[in-house]
Amino acid sequence: MKARRFLLTAVLGIFCLQAGVVLANGMDKDDLYRIQQVTQVAVSPDGEQVAYLRSVPRNPYQDEDGPAWSELHIATGEGKSRPFITGKVNISAIDWLPDGSGISFLARREGDDQRSLYVIPAKGGEARRVLTHPTGIRSYSWHPSGERVAFLATEPTSEERRKLLDKGFNARVIEERLQDVEVWTADIDGDGEPEKLDIEGSASQLHWSPDGEHLAMMIAPTPLVDDDLMFRHPLVVEADGGDVVTRFETEGKLGSMAWSPDGEHLAWVGSMDIHDPREGRLVVGDVDSGEFKNIKADEYLGHIQTMAWEDDEHIIWLGHRGTQSELGRIHRSGDNEEILIGPEQPILRSLSLSNGGGVLAFAADSPEHPRELHVHQDDSLERWTDSNPWLADRDLAPQEVVTHEARDGLELEGVLIRPLRERRRGNHPMIMVIHGGPEAHISNGWNTNYSNPGQVAAARGYAVFYPNYRGSTARGVEFSMLGQADAAGAEFDDIVDAKEHLVETGLVDGDKVGITGGSYGGYASAWGATAQTEHFAASVMFVGISNNISKFGTSDIPQELMLVHARKWPWDDWEFSLKRSPIYHAEQSRTPILIMHGEADTRVHVGQSMELYRTLKVQDNVPVRMVTFPGEGHGNRNATSQREYVMRLMRWMDHFIRDGEEELPPADLDHGDRI
Repeated sequence: MKARRFLLTAVLGIFCLQAGVVLANGMDKDDLYRIQQVTQVAVSPDGEQVAYLRSVPRNPYQDEDGPAWSELHIATGEGKSRPFITGKVNISAIDWLPDGSGISFLARREGDDQRSLYVIPAKGGEARRVLTHPTGIRSYSWHPSGERVAFLATEPTSEERRKLLDKGFNARVIEERLQDVEVWTADIDGDGEPEKLDIEGSASQLHWSPDGEHLAMMIAPTPLVDDDLMFRHPLVVEADGGDVVTRFETEGKLGSMAWSPDGEHLAWVGSMDIHDPREGRLVVGDVDSGEFKNIKADEYLGHIQTMAWEDDEHIIWLGHRGTQSELGRIHRSGDNEEILIGPEQPILRSLSLSNGGGVLAFAADSPEHPRELHVHQDDSLERWTDSNPWLADRDLAPQEVVTHEARDGLELEGVLIRPLRERRRGNHPMIMVIHGGPEAHISNGWNTNYSNPGQVAAARGYAVFYPNYRGSTARGVEFSMLGQADAAGAEFDDIVDAKEHLVETGLVDGDKVGITGGSYGGYASAWGATAQTEHFAASVMFVGISNNISKFGTSDIPQELMLVHARKWPWDDWEFSLKRSPIYHAEQSRTPILIMHGEADTRVHVGQSMELYRTLKVQDNVPVRMVTFPGEGHGNRNATSQREYVMRLMRWMDHFIRDGEEELPPADLDHGDRI
């Protein structure tokens, strides 16, 4: 009797997997708009409390459409967390007042025309607005006294210009009429108007010095995205008047920045040179002399994510290396380094220190949970929040790091989510999810969201693999530069080599592999459906590149494209640019491809998707569909767009891989009884 029951269960399990039925209690698409996670953390000056923001998704069938809500909470350890401002709110940029008496944040609340600065007492009570600006406050920094604040904002539109706009004179002059992001200071609870500092350029980041005399910031020559990305410099000015004290003549991309407690040094995350694909070096600059030094540079085979000063001499740094994260302490000279939190821990994503560095807080995730508040003190890392208790009732598929060799012998790795109910004989379908950038990487943490099927696909019988192909970050500068001047070359061959490795293990059916990804991952997905069509049974391309020539002419980052990717202009080699474009290989495509794109995308213009769609549609050799999302940019922010995206992604994979269909599925989605 037991044998018959076991056989019946096994047969039912195989049938359900083939039919796409979730037999185990795995994750479903509906679960994606239940996932809450911690997005920002801020330790109080005394280390006793941690303020944090929690992202709460909207229900696309019940709520007004829009991005996820952002709530303010405070945790005190031992599972004690108090909601401060919750519900349909959008809180951002939290910080503690210097004396720890309250928490400041930016929000656009009832009665606000723009995003304003608020303060709520740490003991609870009503938040009060302390500062507003006609064009909205972008970011801010407190004077050490807590009586003044510096903030970033643009100049209000002139009265004449506003009247013309009201009458419909709204023609755009491309890359002209630019408004610099300017630095302002204001007295809190004072009667005077905010004062604008006379600083040339467009500012980002802002940090008041510990003595209250200076302001540090990043400054770009113009507000253009390309200039902000590639040509910023750290700048120190007098807080009163804006006279320049020090300009650090750096090259390349820049990340976060912080003052030393004594105000004599600045530290920031920088680049090796102008061609470094991603900031990731730890740099210390002397404010008096303007000299600076990479203190953790060539020898670090990872990328620094962020850092903070522990005291006048020591810096706490957070790095990603391979698929793991790590936390270390280093002297500002570059000596006496030690690791505080090693690998095989949750993936640390952000960092906040108490005064003196005794308490450190992070947003961190793992294969078992999305980002949660974690706190490190007394040499122990503890998780303080559980934003998704319902996940305890879900069966999560196993996740592991896979190492393999590329065809040229280069060692590569990626993250594999195995099928939830893995068959003993293997031979599962697989979805390969290709990260964008390519200057990015996938860590061995939580890898499931609306555009990354992860646990949702694993519950339906798929293996899901996230390859860190050459050109990815977290393995040092040299590795991150391996794809330069070779777009769609060895980097995309690495993806095929990863597929073949997993097929050889027996886990994957080589004839049932899909590919998907966004941005550069969309480029890879288009390449997989055209130049490498024999390797992939289905493709879903998201905000991806199809024509490198027109991509250059329609993107907002032409300098970045040349300096850290192509390393030459399109006109230097038109033929190369064309042959490394998916449209050049479109006629040979036999991989059904679903193309999706936000209509307001300025990074990769929606025309990139239209070019590939039109080419494939006219050639009529393969099923193709294009779906656009009005109002969405380089990725979907709104709940309905995210929901529709994942429904179409999974239906496309199921239709062509699992079910083996040859014709297009219906144009409309089946929302069932949710409407």
